[in-house]
Amino acid sequence: MKKILNLNKTRQASTLNFFLTIYLLFSFLTTSAQTDSSDWKKLPKVSYSGFVDIFYAYDFNDPQSDYRQTFLYNHNRHNEFNLNLGMIKISTKHLKYRANIALHTGTYVNDNYTTEPEALQHIYEGNAGLSLNKKNNLWIDAGIFGSHIGFESAISKDSWTLTRSLLAENSPYYLSGAKLTYNPKENWELAAIICNGWQRIRKVFGNTLPAFGTQIKYINTDKLTINWSTFIGTDDNNLIRRMRYFNNFYAQWQPTKKFGLIAGFDIGAQQTQKHSSDYHLWFSPVAIARYALTDTWSTTLRAEYYQDKNGVIINTATPNGFQTSGLSLNFDYTPVKNVAFRIEGRWLNSVDKIFQKQTIKANDNFVIVSSIAISF
Repeated sequence: MKKILNLNKTRQASTLNFFLTIYLLFSFLTTSAQTDSSDWKKLPKVSYSGFVDIFYAYDFNDPQSDYRQTFLYNHNRHNEFNLNLGMIKISTKHLKYRANIALHTGTYVNDNYTTEPEALQHIYEGNAGLSLNKKNNLWIDAGIFGSHIGFESAISKDSWTLTRSLLAENSPYYLSGAKLTYNPKENWELAAIICNGWQRIRKVFGNTLPAFGTQIKYINTDKLTINWSTFIGTDDNNLIRRMRYFNNFYAQWQPTKKFGLIAGFDIGAQQTQKHSSDYHLWFSPVAIARYALTDTWSTTLRAEYYQDKNGVIINTATPNGFQTSGLSLNFDYTPVKNVAFRIEGRWLNSVDKIFQKQTIKANDNFVIVSSIAISF
């Protein structure tokens, strides 16, 4: 009986704290709205945009199916022309509020959204946000939005390499939840996130625990960006809940107009079983160097490594798990800012034989990928 009474008191306290927080937030918003009501009455700016990425890839291992690798989600077809990503977007921007809705299709969607309900698979973005103060440097956004993790997204034209790094392909591209963003100064951005899980629009069935994330980003004009992002949560149901802790670090440096560097490092840990003090680790470093040959031509070199011996993220069902090194070389032609023709050679080497080579498995994989991408 005593335990039940204590439990009821705890629940009552939690409920009281929840409603108190809502009341304080409502009071804060009401006060803020009264002091800058003229800003709210201004008309919003509505914009339309889109993106198309058509690609052709040839895998020299000559896999028997068009589908190449289970741990890649972009440009992942062999010996065929296809649409990696086609996206249309409508955005509303206002001094005090904002909203985005974007729909997408392509092989990226087919490969990366298989766990989502069919009705939600074609939503790239769907979110709305409100300014919480008069300075408009504190915002809350809720819905489906891009992940706060990493320096690469599904929009290939915005990334230095045509294909995504191994660490980008195996960390969240998107999240569903709410995000509080604060810009204390022009070159600092802080974010706190509550979401439905590790790249989940819909929560894992049977999981009642939300996931959390943080981000600290420093931007020094266009020369230097330093970022630290975290994730804490689970990708299991309540019965087998294994907690996952993840850190993403990267720095992007542009010392001259022609030359730039990116260095990134991901490291994660997940409990071996529920309530265990033992963890399985995985990590991935990457280094990328880009050089502008002319105003329209550039080349990019990438070196990377990914180790996941216990198959937390990439399960190979082999003795040594996923331990893979990679090199890639890009040549990009961008006659104007919104158009890119790109070609990339990528070599991957694994400790175990995990790559399909015709009807057998091999340690190495080499592929050439080309793409025409246009944003509008």
